[in-house]
Amino acid sequence: MDKPTSFKYQGGELPLPFFFPDATRAVVKTIDSQDLVSTKTPGILVNTYHLFRELGSDVFDKFNGVGNFMNYHGGIISDSGGFQVMSLIKRKEGLGKVTDEGVTFKPEGQKKILLTPEKSIRFQMSLSSDMLVVLDDFTDPKANYKEAKVSVERTIDWAKRSKAEFEKLCQKNKLTKGRKPYLLGVVQGGEFQDLRKECTKRLVEIGFDGLGYGGWPIKNGGGFDYKSAETIAKYTPKNYFLYGLGVGKPDEIVKLVGMGYSIFDCVLPTRDARHKRLYVFNAASIGKINLKDKNFYSFYTPNKQKYVLDKTPVSKACDCLLCKNYSKGYLAHLSRMDEITALRLATIHNLRFYSLLMEKLRENY
Repeated sequence: MDKPTSFKYQGGELPLPFFFPDATRAVVKTIDSQDLVSTKTPGILVNTYHLFRELGSDVFDKFNGVGNFMNYHGGIISDSGGFQVMSLIKRKEGLGKVTDEGVTFKPEGQKKILLTPEKSIRFQMSLSSDMLVVLDDFTDPKANYKEAKVSVERTIDWAKRSKAEFEKLCQKNKLTKGRKPYLLGVVQGGEFQDLRKECTKRLVEIGFDGLGYGGWPIKNGGGFDYKSAETIAKYTPKNYFLYGLGVGKPDEIVKLVGMGYSIFDCVLPTRDARHKRLYVFNAASIGKINLKDKNFYSFYTPNKQKYVLDKTPVSKACDCLLCKNYSKGYLAHLSRMDEITALRLATIHNLRFYSLLMEKLRENY
């Protein structure tokens, strides 16, 4: 079995590996869909929980999918709402509850929402996503072995229910093998490698197009949990997609691609741009970018007084709108006055950094 080299979507095929920024509420903050195209961003990740709560399926049924709603026609992956199990419930008592049935969200001042594996799949199908992610029970990073085991068992049960609902809807909508979206299972188990192994193998028995590295990837003692990533990769069939869910630091992506991971998403490049943190390759040109160099990139903070007189571009190893047309001096001026144009230009730059990163990784994939 050969590893996949491309990802089919409604507009064609995307070469692997690739990175999708998070368009949580059907928008990448500060930019529009045409900016996504100009940065050579191949696709986006949208969030099931937020879109389900804020818009519901009627909107996407009317527009025939989130891509048409945004007028964006790249690849689209929809997550399941599983991360919100951690961020909105397990970290904040009183805002919801996780049971075998599903997840009940009780946001302050808003109506209660029950999200089940079946509802998550049905809603994602209304988004016309190219890849759906099954609902999973996010293992709390502080969980002991018994608690982690419970999250794995629930994740497996929800995966079975999600797969059954997915197949039912594909049959109902007459989606043949070539027209079906991909379905991704999510591996939980925290830092317990036997649970990671068990969860991976049982998900493979259910049958998916790929598996995602689920849970919190940072170890309790600090540092990225590469051991869990290796365990998942070891027990995943070669013809599966391997997805680093939420993995976004450039050096982490490079290492995971070396393990066989080929799909990534994260809020980092766009969030950092809004916090005046730009990613820059330490190279004199695009052709001289060397990912084997331990320090192949660095960060640039544009709003310092010393840059106001600087006529050079932010990066000579970038061909984005910012670097081709504006100086460090002009960006420093915009940033120091908190002009929204600075946020747009910074976001465009960071997204082009990531698409260049993936282009370089594809050269040897």
